[in-house]
Amino acid sequence: MADVSAPVCEPPRFAVVGNPENRRVTLFADAVRAAGLPAPRIVAWTDVLRDGGARFAAGETVRIDSPGENADVDRRWRGTSDPTRVEGSARWYAGFTAALRGLRGGVRLDDPGELAVLFDKRRCHAVLDAAGVPVPASPTSGPGAAPVRGWDDVRALMREHRMPRLFVKPAHGSSASGVLAVESGGAGRIRATTCVELAPDGGLYNSLRVRRYERERDVAAIVDALAPDGLHLERWLPKASQEGRAADLRVVVVAGRATHAVVRTSRSPMTNLHLGGSRGDLDAARRAVEAAGGNWRDLLGVCERAAACFPRTLCVGVDLLPAIGWRRAAVGEVNAFGDLLPRLTGLPGSGAEGLDTYAAQIAAVLRDRHRTGTTHA
Repeated sequence: MADVSAPVCEPPRFAVVGNPENRRVTLFADAVRAAGLPAPRIVAWTDVLRDGGARFAAGETVRIDSPGENADVDRRWRGTSDPTRVEGSARWYAGFTAALRGLRGGVRLDDPGELAVLFDKRRCHAVLDAAGVPVPASPTSGPGAAPVRGWDDVRALMREHRMPRLFVKPAHGSSASGVLAVESGGAGRIRATTCVELAPDGGLYNSLRVRRYERERDVAAIVDALAPDGLHLERWLPKASQEGRAADLRVVVVAGRATHAVVRTSRSPMTNLHLGGSRGDLDAARRAVEAAGGNWRDLLGVCERAAACFPRTLCVGVDLLPAIGWRRAAVGEVNAFGDLLPRLTGLPGSGAEGLDTYAAQIAAVLRDRHRTGTTHA
């Protein structure tokens, strides 16, 4: 979307829709000021909800930031005053997408329609698969997608698709909320690894402790409680390892180019840093790829191909799942708000050397503006 009314010589004026108290907003605002630009106008999500939307001037470059970590917003959209509750993600998604439709004007760095796809794992997986981006096999996305009404459907799909190990994910979840890594064994044994705590009253709560459930009735209770919000199933791909720990990568893609990356390692199937994962050695990962006869640039190219499926969104964070041996990789997820990697500077040769993820996005806007007289959107 081009802002043809803004003169090329005039610096962009940024506006951010976010939670003002959140470090995401603070870090982006700091990067804007560090670039010598006026501080961005902050529009709080709580104000968007109160007013039924927000309007931006024709010359404002508008960034949509995460609505997470705010109790008032979460209560309004999820319908609960307890931010640790897992249920309610479908209601949250409906509220979030409705709020996006209430934003008017400005030059957008995040397309509302693409955000709606990015926050539905089934739709996102289908878009990636249709574009030829390698993804784990899934019976719940694309043409002929199977409905998942509860644990009985999951068990049936595991048998039908020969998936003894799979991930069960809330369709609209984030940060591993509600995700189960399910394994089946002999004699019908079932084990699920998850950060979900199943309370005695049947409620589901997010926990910072990854736990295992080995009674099928507990796994069934969790899945049955999550199913009304929508579930996405994916084959559990064996991942490469580093220092004896499972490893994957978060790769940030800005304006079509992979600019930042971190290796995440864990002894559990969830590598999220807030769940006990730790940052691995990126140089060691690159060397492992090259030692296996692979091409590091090709792996980053997979992330760029994933981002290219969302051309009207300036920045995404791609979860890249390297296969055992480090030669190939698949895309696990594409995250709309996947750029929170404080103090991490850009990859060599990326054009973002010395810049953090936020400064890289501002530089991309400025480059686009100087080249064409418009901003990316």
